[in-house]
Amino acid sequence: MKTELTEQKCGPCEGGVRPLKGEALRAMHQRLEGGWKVVDEHHLEREYAFPDFRTALAFTNRVGELAEREGHHPDIHLSWGKVRLVLWTHAIDGLSENDFILAAKVDALR
Repeated sequence: MKTELTEQKCGPCEGGVRPLKGEALRAMHQRLEGGWKVVDEHHLEREYAFPDFRTALAFTNRVGELAEREGHHPDIHLSWGKVRLVLWTHAIDGLSENDFILAAKVDALR
């Protein structure tokens, strides 16, 4: 599903920017479709369920291609019938707008 976030592009993050916290973080989280958890105001997590390994792997590969295009890379945990993604901006050791853009674009892959 297209949203305002899916229309944006992840920008470079070299650090020097403060991670999203508090109300600003909650506001960004509300812009996602749902299913994403904010963990310790540090990272996003979501698990996707699939009917088998092959389908989960195909999704993982689509996420990998998207991550390369965006220049923003999640941690991807693949197992039989599920894929768990963990997102945060390493350069600031926390969440940035890029994480929410990528999360929305991943949701659109489904």
